Amino acid sequence: MTQTGHSYHFDTLTVHAGQTPDTATNSRVAPIYQTASFVNKTEHFEQIFKGQRKGYVYSRTGNPTNETFEKRMAILENGYSAIATSSGTAANFMVFTVLCSPGDNIVMSNFVFGGTLMQARTSLPRLGIDARMVPSVDPEVLEEFVDENTKGVFVESISNPMLSVPDFEQLAAMAHRHGIPLVVDNTCGMGGYVVRPLDHGADIVTHSATKWINGHGTTLGGVVIDKGSFDWGSGKFPTLNEPSVFFGNKGAVDFANDKGSSALTLRLKAEAMRDFGMCMTPFAAWNFLLGLETLVLRAERQNSNAMGLAKWLVARDEVAWVSYIGLNSHPYYKNAAKYLRNGFGGVLCFGVKGGKQASVKCLDALKLVSVLANLGCAMTIAALSVSTSHYGLTEEELEQCGVRDDQIRVSLGIEKLEDIQADFAQALEKSQVN
Repeated sequence: MTQTGHSYHFDTLTVHAGQTPDTATNSRVAPIYQTASFVNKTEHFEQIFKGQRKGYVYSRTGNPTNETFEKRMAILENGYSAIATSSGTAANFMVFTVLCSPGDNIVMSNFVFGGTLMQARTSLPRLGIDARMVPSVDPEVLEEFVDENTKGVFVESISNPMLSVPDFEQLAAMAHRHGIPLVVDNTCGMGGYVVRPLDHGADIVTHSATKWINGHGTTLGGVVIDKGSFDWGSGKFPTLNEPSVFFGNKGAVDFANDKGSSALTLRLKAEAMRDFGMCMTPFAAWNFLLGLETLVLRAERQNSNAMGLAKWLVARDEVAWVSYIGLNSHPYYKNAAKYLRNGFGGVLCFGVKGGKQASVKCLDALKLVSVLANLGCAMTIAALSVSTSHYGLTEEELEQCGVRDDQIRVSLGIEKLEDIQADFAQALEKSQVN
């Protein structure tokens, strides 16, 4: 894609960014390079490994289709570079394990996806990494848990399912005072359409591309986007600023000093992707590229439907409570109004009068709306949070996460709003029948 003296809008970039017609065939659509490995001259392999030569060796560490998706996501999030992963969970794990060594810690808000909580509670400690869970996104509260071994602060842009929105600028300022990056999972930010945390001081953004980026519930994947401006050469991050043996004993690489703005993503690719193998398949990358082409069209309708359903639910006698950041009654409405653009996101939560049992009755009576564990699909989906995204957490942990046992999480699709409301109307009526 080329331009002269004109900055393309986000909507246009979702279709064109990072890709031009294929030079080998003139294909307008990005081809799927469905191959495990690539042919090279013997002398070129080491040059490619060291980043001295452009090329591909093995699809685990680089593939042209994946690279197109990575370029597009970096542009959409206003970052410098990106790396595609096998899932959103993999994206977060790779960031945590690149930033931290045994004995280090990440300060993390409790207001995050249940799978992230479980990873922090079980897997990271086995690697000697302490995830310090804090039931807040307030910078002052989070700062109390930062010490000399803290290697990053982690939050979600719009938390799943509490729907908290942090003050990104204040949070970034706090993290930077301690010489550490702010990492934001922007999955519910709809691929950058609703919010771009990198524009407000964040240093690293992750996504579960499975959600709004894909948009159809067909493909698992994730992505890490680096702003490219954090100073990794401070001496605080030995994984990035001390010489690392890169692909054997043929010389060491000091990523921070040798690779500059690309340090983080190259480190992720050179060692984390090589060693953990959490790579995206080329077919998955191709599906995400297709999904991005309709992201804005879907997001516009999903945001509109979410607001419409939230206001409708507030007026229903069967509904006990409604949580949507687009309602000015929401505790994070002020932050949402400050940072979000193009709407307030496609997720809301509510509870049914009668508690958990009534909420389950409502879910089981739905006909149009699908009851399943996912977000961001073209179809409207709903689930009981304690039975899906936050299953396995203790009552204390659920309380700290702001998850109620009667909580129905709804991810709005692109159907006609009146049809969605009609389905919830008949389900809510049945929820009150003994």
